Amino acid sequence: MTTFDDRERGYESKFAHDADLQFRAEARRNRLLGEWAAGVLGKTGEDARTYAMTVVTSDFEEPGEEDVYRKVASDLEGKADSATIRAKMAELTLEARRQILEEGK
Repeated sequence: MTTFDDRERGYESKFAHDADLQFRAEARRNRLLGEWAAGVLGKTGEDARTYAMTVVTSDFEEPGEEDVYRKVASDLEGKADSATIRAKMAELTLEARRQILEEGK
């Protein structure tokens, strides 16, 4: 085994780990966003959990987060503006990453 092979394996492992972390953080952010939006819509309990899962699954429509934004913006029309939704998405992205990293400790 050469140093080059070891380094290559290390980079591959880090890339896979980072990709997994990113996927989990995005899914967590989407769930948190769904829970927030459910609250804005007045949903509670099982209705709120079900709605949050529809937000999570909306992310599978296309790459990126615009599909999630469009779903939430459409559902919250008249209740939250674009800037509020995008700010909440940014805030919850940080929160989701923090939660995922805390779980790993």
